[in-house]
Amino acid sequence: MAKPDKKTIDKINNLRGQINHHNHLYYVLDSPEISDAEYDRLFDQLVALEKKYPELVTPDSPTQRVGAPPLEAFKTIRHSLPMLSLNKSTTEEEFLDFHRRVLELSEATEERIKYTVEPKFDGLAVELVYRKGIFFQGSTRGDGITGEDVTRNLKTVKTIPLKLLGTNPPDLIEVRGEVIINKDDFGKLNRQREKSGEPLFANPRNAAAGSVRQLDSNVTRSRPLSMFAYGVGRVEGRGLTNHWDSIQYLKGLGFKISQHVELCDVEQVKAFYNRLLKTRNDLPYEIDGIVIKVNEFELQERLGELSRSPRWAVAWKFPPQQETTKVRDILVSVGRTGALTPVAILEPVRVGGVEVSRATLHNEDEVKKKDVRIGDTVTIQRAGDVIPEVVNVILSKRIGKEKKFQMPDKCPVCGSKVERPEGEAIHRCTGIACPAQIKENLAHFVSRGAMDMDGLGFKFLEQMVDRKLVVDQADLYFLKKDDVMKMDRMGDKLAENLLNAIDKSRNPSLTNLIFALGIRNVGYHLANVLAKNFRSIDNLAKQSVEDLTEVHEIGPIVAESIYNFFHNPKNLKVLEKLKKGGVKFPEEKVVAKKTPLSGKTFVLTGGLESFTRDEARKIIEDMGGRVSSSVSKKTDFVVVGADPGSKYDKALELKVKTLDEEEFKKLIGKP
Repeated sequence: MAKPDKKTIDKINNLRGQINHHNHLYYVLDSPEISDAEYDRLFDQLVALEKKYPELVTPDSPTQRVGAPPLEAFKTIRHSLPMLSLNKSTTEEEFLDFHRRVLELSEATEERIKYTVEPKFDGLAVELVYRKGIFFQGSTRGDGITGEDVTRNLKTVKTIPLKLLGTNPPDLIEVRGEVIINKDDFGKLNRQREKSGEPLFANPRNAAAGSVRQLDSNVTRSRPLSMFAYGVGRVEGRGLTNHWDSIQYLKGLGFKISQHVELCDVEQVKAFYNRLLKTRNDLPYEIDGIVIKVNEFELQERLGELSRSPRWAVAWKFPPQQETTKVRDILVSVGRTGALTPVAILEPVRVGGVEVSRATLHNEDEVKKKDVRIGDTVTIQRAGDVIPEVVNVILSKRIGKEKKFQMPDKCPVCGSKVERPEGEAIHRCTGIACPAQIKENLAHFVSRGAMDMDGLGFKFLEQMVDRKLVVDQADLYFLKKDDVMKMDRMGDKLAENLLNAIDKSRNPSLTNLIFALGIRNVGYHLANVLAKNFRSIDNLAKQSVEDLTEVHEIGPIVAESIYNFFHNPKNLKVLEKLKKGGVKFPEEKVVAKKTPLSGKTFVLTGGLESFTRDEARKIIEDMGGRVSSSVSKKTDFVVVGADPGSKYDKALELKVKTLDEEEFKKLIGKP
């Protein structure tokens, strides 16, 4: 293979520089200087040279904005600084109350307090990490502490620079921003999906979030995504003292920032809010308010943070947009967890630029409280500017022919009995194999701690259901290799591994089997309690509600759930089918004597070498102990493995006895 000379290397670098320059002009500044055809010629030249000299391909090359083979799942990333959520204000009075607290807590003068204000984008929050100016890693906000690693997907978003502009980038910078889809692009995307028979996205925010969280980055690449940068996390090699300067700095590094960012005093914030409220529908993207941040970082540090939100920032939300329309019907949808939700079918109406034909009524109590009837004229709004909901009935429009809504006592999808546990607002289907929730139920059934079918992930389960290879949990045990080979991305070895995992699961512990059934309100611990007390599925199924409540830790709500589960004919049919599929229904052995673990509460933290977490849990429970997920003063022992988490710190704080792995093995009598 020919080695590139200096002239070729210089040409490649020059092409990359030109393409990056024109990408920035087109996608970030909206001011292209060359035609699409001329851009394509430059790009094709670079592709040809990199194909000839693959050793010269770099991660920041414009050609690397391509999809990659799909992932099985996202890894998680811990943010070095939390991505905090914002407290909200909905009125001028609430904003002024926020301003008052800023003055009091910061002890700064009115003149010193300046706010950076910007639109509150309606998209997906992400964090980008750059090392030495090169895009290194990207993640979703997640829970604010950890997010999903979506680096490959974010590399396909053209407004995200793979290499920062300028000759002196910081050693490390974390950039926070919002990935969005413009309203026009959203409309085109939904029209394309309608033509191809795909389900439509509810709104631009859902479309953006769903696009970034695709396991196949080629799908992300095909979506019209862009990102606005709005802040920084850690920065090394550059000193920044305020938010306004950090935004301008990000612009200089090549990021797209909102043109509606201003530095304001308190009166100017109010004017900014009112101005943007009037023009929001003219913007090319969705916003649902403004974000207000104390500008000086020193003052931000003085103000500090609450547990999940900063004291130095607030989101001033716009009032939801409302319209009136007529309720044609009220139907009940069944969610993936079995929850029944009444849904108003409306005469189509545009709300905030989006056509709405359905609106949630939340639950039976909400329908009765608002007295919504079929035929009523109602006011609807997009709650949080996203989910359509019925606000109220316009009683003056009633003519007497309206029909009251009645919540069904049987699931409209599978016909199973519907239950509403005491003290809850939600009705739920009790069917274990209800088509509306079978995918979620299957995912629980095969999970670790349940039937533990290693490798059988949600994507495979979705295909099995969609291709009608399985309609309930028991069907997994009747699958043949030919069936499994029909699925996408399936190879001979993988098919054998999946079938082996299914076969291995035919011999579960009683606790795992009870947990796998997904009985409402029965987690792993209660499954173990039931196994220890009733010792078999057949015996458990015979118990009355009164019998069940006699067991310590089983209250009336849980007892009702268990009773209803085993008195649903459809569920009993699945249990019989599981037996025919070769699943063993074990009988629990009773602990005959007291052990050093009897009645003791354990917490496990860190990795153990001799046991998996589930194996350690089972040993403890088999010896009469209990495993808890959190440390408290009632905890007897914390078993500490490698790289322990915060539970170890909590144990030290509460002076709870800790055991290393050798001490734990000695306690349970293992060599």
